Amino acid sequence: MTLNLPTLLTWLRIILIPLFMGIYYLPLTMLSMPDKNLLATGFFVLAAVTDWLDGYLARALNQTSAFGAFLDPVADKLMVAAALVMLVQLDRADPALAAIIIGREITISALREWMAELGARKSVAVSYVGKLKTAAQMAAITALLYDLPLIPGLATRLAGEWLLVIAVVLTLWSMVYYLRQAWPLLSGRAGR
Repeated sequence: MTLNLPTLLTWLRIILIPLFMGIYYLPLTMLSMPDKNLLATGFFVLAAVTDWLDGYLARALNQTSAFGAFLDPVADKLMVAAALVMLVQLDRADPALAAIIIGREITISALREWMAELGARKSVAVSYVGKLKTAAQMAAITALLYDLPLIPGLATRLAGEWLLVIAVVLTLWSMVYYLRQAWPLLSGRAGR
């Protein structure tokens, strides 16, 4: 295992998961709900920034590694899944929408692993729609965690709910895209 700055940032993202979740289990006498929302959002945004930063630094500093390539998507999926589970528990996210996003993440991760075993990982490399999906998820989760008025006249929770619907549409779209890319191998028609 190579420990470099990008990998350390990925580990930081994993460490932040129980921190932003744990905030909501503190008694209200210790921290009010608005303060919990603010602190949890701060941790989540920091984790989301490390998601971008670790990839950027790995490429810029030429510090990519097989372990980092494995750990980074695991950290991303854990972060999103944990946040969605917490939001469902807080009654801020629809369980069906959360299940669609988490289910897609598991499906595409398994597909990528299988494709890598076949030597065809590049056929399911991250696409533009996948990046849009990630941006919509991060924005939705941030708004739903924050759950406080940000702009007068704009209900943050409503904005987060709409962003989550957009994220689900992009989630399904990207899943269909990746499955279509892999279809020749999935159907056994590759090379025919």
